[in-house]
Amino acid sequence: MILTESELQGLLEVTHPSPHSLLGMHPLADGSGLVVRALLPNVKKVSIRPVHEPDRPSFELKRLGNSDVFEGATRKSKEVYAYDLVATDHQGHTRSQRDPYSFLPTLGETDLFLFGKGDERRIFEKLGAQPRVLDGVAGASFAVWAPNARRVSVVGDFNQWDGRVHAMRLLGASGVWEIFIPGVAQGAHYKFEIRDVHGRLKLNTDPYGFFFEVAPKQAAIFWDTRSFKWSDAAWMEARGRRDPLRSPLSIYEVHLGSWRKKSANESWSYRDLAEPLVLYIKKMGFSHVEFMPLAEHAFYPSWGYQVTGFYAPTSRFGTPEDFQWLVNALHEAGVGVIVDWVPAHFPRDEWALARFDGTALYEHEDPRKGAHQDWGTLIFNFGRNEVANFLVANALYWCERFHVDGLRVDAVASMLYLDYSRKEGEWIPNQYGGRENLEAIEFLKKFNHITHTEHPGILTIAEESTAWPLVTRPPHLGGLGFSFKWNMGWMHDTLGYFKRESVHRQYHQNDLTFAMLYHHNENFILPLSHDEVVHGKLSLLGRMPGDDWQQFANLRALLAYQWLFPGKKLLFMGGELGQRKEWSENGQVDWWLLQAGPYHKGLQDFVADLNRLYLQSPGLWQADHDHRGFQWIDCNDHHHSVLIFMRQTQDGQNQTVVVLNLTPVPRFQYRAGFPAAGQWEEVLNSDSAVYGGSNLGNQGSVAAEPQPWHGQPCSASLTLPPLGVVVFQKD
Repeated sequence: MILTESELQGLLEVTHPSPHSLLGMHPLADGSGLVVRALLPNVKKVSIRPVHEPDRPSFELKRLGNSDVFEGATRKSKEVYAYDLVATDHQGHTRSQRDPYSFLPTLGETDLFLFGKGDERRIFEKLGAQPRVLDGVAGASFAVWAPNARRVSVVGDFNQWDGRVHAMRLLGASGVWEIFIPGVAQGAHYKFEIRDVHGRLKLNTDPYGFFFEVAPKQAAIFWDTRSFKWSDAAWMEARGRRDPLRSPLSIYEVHLGSWRKKSANESWSYRDLAEPLVLYIKKMGFSHVEFMPLAEHAFYPSWGYQVTGFYAPTSRFGTPEDFQWLVNALHEAGVGVIVDWVPAHFPRDEWALARFDGTALYEHEDPRKGAHQDWGTLIFNFGRNEVANFLVANALYWCERFHVDGLRVDAVASMLYLDYSRKEGEWIPNQYGGRENLEAIEFLKKFNHITHTEHPGILTIAEESTAWPLVTRPPHLGGLGFSFKWNMGWMHDTLGYFKRESVHRQYHQNDLTFAMLYHHNENFILPLSHDEVVHGKLSLLGRMPGDDWQQFANLRALLAYQWLFPGKKLLFMGGELGQRKEWSENGQVDWWLLQAGPYHKGLQDFVADLNRLYLQSPGLWQADHDHRGFQWIDCNDHHHSVLIFMRQTQDGQNQTVVVLNLTPVPRFQYRAGFPAAGQWEEVLNSDSAVYGGSNLGNQGSVAAEPQPWHGQPCSASLTLPPLGVVVFQKD
């Protein structure tokens, strides 16, 4: 036996730090020949067979004692060559396969250098499980970052989950372990068996896994996400030329598992949903759909915000190709796709990212920086290069492999502040003694810069609930670099106003006007999101005061105000038809309400007409973020709770006059200022009978005459319907 006893025990007990130095083919120490070793359980005999050069020697390996390690030497050749391991089991069955320990590393020094530096933007093509053909042999290369592990093995259904068979090699000081395994085909299940820094044996899923078993199972599934044949080239090309700030953006927010179900306990797949979702969004006139997080998550009630597989669309609804199919179908129909992205935190499951190699690898060691107290999760260590690389590359992965058009970044405020939701003494100040998380700030700037420069036209959207400055300004100007920010202040103030009984609204008109005082500080989206229809907050309809008629009139007025006010739009599913109960991830939208009287169907039709008016009127979106795009005509009539404003394009054309009467009292002969004389068409009336209203209005149009009013050169006498919004455009 050439192998020493300690080396043999190291292989059998999987404690040897460099299995590739012992297994495989190596020159003999004296240079006189070659030695080959293999660890093959449940095998009776093993021999070597050359694959490219038949004149090279074949020879048999001998079992070392009673172990599963085989060793053999030849002096007929001194140069290492390619060979098959020919193994015969105890039943006499023979199999032949290239030795995984005969291949060079699949990662080079440049790959490892860039990863350690945090700049390997396509690290998802290097780490994880990659389909490869090496020396004519198809298989999978496996690589994982675990710098403090004592050893790492790949275990799976291709090696009977035996950690001795495919122990990995550590590539220098990079902390990356690697092995190429011939013959592993798409669909194989695998995990990493890790002997952590404390000597404890644990099984972990692949941080870079592209596909996973359906929870509660945890194995990664070897999958190639590059093979889908896209047919959305026209959409992608047009997206690259589009200026999102000067384009319409009307977003329908969807929780995919509860939008529509096959049965009470069965969700539709990505492919099942493609046709009905496309048809519905086109019918309703939304420009984009935003999916709540679709990255793999083990805990379904987390709604996807506790991610365990950052690189994998959840397998609950199908394969990665099935999700690509859905995106492709939406793009072919002219609908953009935004996904929620969650780089702020991750769950404490030790089979996922938490204490991956026995240390705080992806998170901070100190819980004052590494533990999120509100959600029971762990906070990424944004200052660690490999962690930042993991996340930035993940953003690019969703853009490239799945053609998503935008990433809405969850919980940005929790990333920016070291004292977020913490009491005195529960947080650590930064190096300057401040509360700002400097590492997270730099990460967000880098993420936004790389995402926007590599994918022009992509949207990054911040859910940021504080007054942090310059969220949507470029990093070179000191900003974070987001395309848009959710206007949480507008949402809070507006919902607070509309829940009030109309008799009290005269005292709170500033709730609706205040947003314009800070509107031009950021590029805002006006959201009525899922967060506003859960946790005892009631549905949008349930927040509205009054009887049924007044509730629906109020809700139509709220949505009209949202759609016509400056800023892009977002509405959570169910809000467009007046869902009566709060949203639950276990249910579905109450589609049956559309047959329950005129109000629900009327509201749905109203939202569709709002979208049509919005998309057809450049004055409602082209100058959203320009001072010339909006003007208060009158916002001071708080006694009657009436507001009047104008929207227009940058050049002062395509003007729209909007009048809101937010009490149930109709107003007759109400004079309002108009920017020009002539006939103004009433293009939308929220009180129309077709929407379930009382059908009070202006008989299709009004004539503005040259009588100055409200600071405008002209004016018209209007009929204002109760709890109604009327919209006028120049005929």
